[in-house]
Formats: sequence, C-alpha cells, structure tokens
Amino acid sequence: MKRVGSVLELSLGEARRIGLAAQGFTDRRPSGRVDRRHLRRVLGRLELLQIDSVNVLARAHELPPFSRLGPYPTDLLARLTYRDRELFEYWGHEASLLPVALQPLLRWRMARAEQGEAYGRLVRLAREQPDWITSVENEVAVRGPLRAGDLDRRGGRSGSWWGWDEAKQALEWLFWTGRVAVADRVRFERIYDLTERVLPADVLAVPTPTEEEAHRALLQTAARALGVGTARDLADYFRIRTTDARARLAELVEDGALMPARVEGWGQPAFLHPDARLPRWVRAAALLAPFDPLVWERSRVDRLFGFHLRLELYVPAPQRRYGYYVLPFLLGERLVARADLKADRAAGVLRVRGAYLEAHANAGEVAPALAHELRMLGAWVGLDRVNVEPQGDLAPALGLAVGAQA
Repeated sequence: MKRVGSVLELSLGEARRIGLAAQGFTDRRPSGRVDRRHLRRVLGRLELLQIDSVNVLARAHELPPFSRLGPYPTDLLARLTYRDRELFEYWGHEASLLPVALQPLLRWRMARAEQGEAYGRLVRLAREQPDWITSVENEVAVRGPLRAGDLDRRGGRSGSWWGWDEAKQALEWLFWTGRVAVADRVRFERIYDLTERVLPADVLAVPTPTEEEAHRALLQTAARALGVGTARDLADYFRIRTTDARARLAELVEDGALMPARVEGWGQPAFLHPDARLPRWVRAAALLAPFDPLVWERSRVDRLFGFHLRLELYVPAPQRRYGYYVLPFLLGERLVARADLKADRAAGVLRVRGAYLEAHANAGEVAPALAHELRMLGAWVGLDRVNVEPQGDLAPALGLAVGAQA
C-alpha cells in the first residue's frame, strides 16, 4: 500500500486482506463455548445480518456468525434481539437484524415510506384506505403484540377475519414506516407491537438526524464493515442510492473520515476506512451463506476474488449451473470452491448435492479443509452425517476426505 498524492494505491491482494479483516476473518475462532461476547464481536464487525425465509440449511441470519465463530447457540441471537433488545428488525440491507443504535439513522427510510417509497401494493393500500391502516394500528395498540392472523376485519370485535394478505400488508406498511416493530417471532412468523413498546426508550429519544447526516453515518459504518469499497459497494450495504451516496462520500473524504483509494484492477475509485487493518496474511476457512455480507454484492465478489457468484434459488432447475443453495468456500484469502448444500433433517444427513473447485485451487488442499467445515456445520444444525453426491469436479476428492474424517 502506497500513497500517490492524496490517494492510497492498493494491490488486489491488499484489498482482499483488508476486506477479510474488516469482516472478522482474521479474528481467531473461540476455542471453548461461544457466548454473547463473541456474538457481539461479530455483530460489531458486520453491523447487520440479512434475514431470509429460505431454510434449506439454516436461517440466513444465523449463518454469518457461524462462518466466523464456528458452532454457537443460535438462541443467543434470538435473545439479543427479542429479549435483550440489542438488535431490531428493519430494512437495512433488505430485511435485516441491526443494532438498535442504528435506528435513528434509518428514520429517513421510514419517512420516505410515508411519502410513498415502499412496495407499490403497500403504498396503494395506505393511500386508498388510510382509515383502515389507522384502525389496524389502533388494534395493535389495544391488543398487541399480535400476528397478522390475529386481526379481525374492521379492528372491532365482530369475530370475522381478514385474509392473511390484507392483514400482512397493513402491518408491513406500519412496520416500514416505523410505527410498529417486530416484537418476536414464532416459527419464523413476525409478531408486531407498537415501536415504543419494542425498542429501548433511550434509542427512541435520540434526535432524528437529517437524511444527509444519516447517510454519512451509514456510509462510514459500511466502510468500516467492508474495509475498502467503491461508492456502489458502500451504498449497497444499507441500500442507499448510489447517486445519493456519492455526494456524502465526497464530504466524508473532505472531512478525513474516509480516505480515497485506488485498487488494482478496479475501474472505479475506492474508499478506505481509516481504521482498516492490512494483515500480512489471512488463514481463514469458512463456508459463506449466499446472504453473507462478504459476498452479497456480486460485482465486488468478482472484483475482489475473481469469483463469479450468482444466486440460483429462483433459477429454474435445468438452468442452474451449481445448484439451489450454494455456499462459497473461503480458504486462506481466496474463494476456492463452492458447495450446494441441503439439510435432510428427516434422515439426519447434510447432503452435498454438488461440489465445485475454482480453477486456481488445488483439490488436495481444499477437500480436507472443506470436509472439516462440512462436518462441523452438519453437527451444528443437528445432523449426524455428511453425504457427498457425485456432482461436480471436487466431489470425488471431497467424498474421500469426508470419509477419512468420519
């Protein structure tokens, strides 16, 4: 890393190591039982966990801590969110778990939702039936916490029921605008209550920053979580429009809160957080969920690792190249392989439905390391065995490695 004028020049390897360190992959995994201190450390690195309903392996928000800590009690994450109120649910990078301290910085998004920047169906509902939305909010106030299915037709006591979609739409509008929050989940279903009964009073008492102030703070947070990134990378972390982000990034550079940088092979200018660390090496081994913050911005994955990642969940099966739920495998500082995984809970088996090696990687080095991570992952999700199916060029070596470690 060298400075040319006011700009730091980074090799691609340096940018990779900075990014991996920022994401927690140079932190040593705990040798004993994982507790909330360890989980808080990960959350302090990432700042948010994306929520997704897909449960082929484990819930999306549960996997990033596993990638960094190894096996941990997943109820810790639920307790931090729904009992201790250290985290809350809102739209961060899609639906997310976020530290409650970030709530004031996301009020601009709530205000924009009130002005019509939300899913079209929800906006139409709010505009066409404002009294009905108010009646739903009132019913939550009187009866909450409650699920969508708990609501009656008019908010009274007629005993009739709304259809699920209508109830869900009303509650989601109130959630998006910040008037209700998620108090808990039961079997992954959201339970809603008034925001003032869910979030800590001291957080709600924080003055609302301007949108520009909030964007600056969120972009700084994104830069700290990524280490180094382009304007698009940093804006994407909290789903800020890139056009909005560019002016704020220029202000952050002028204030010395971010440093301008150029990364080898990147066509766009980059920004480096002043606290970013450049380790001499990275010795990580981790399976990464498709919704892991390290890999969710696909163009950055390609630029940083030379790894083409496409989420094929919604691709018709005959058109999939690698599989339905594919996890990249990080070894050292490179993404070296990918595995299509499924938890067969009825049989107690973690099924590897396909395993594929990157062109630059060596199967003899990758297979034993991946086998170890797979066995640890399987045990964590309550499965007794790992079964490697013959699909993919890494499958033969991986099958032997899994058998040798049994």
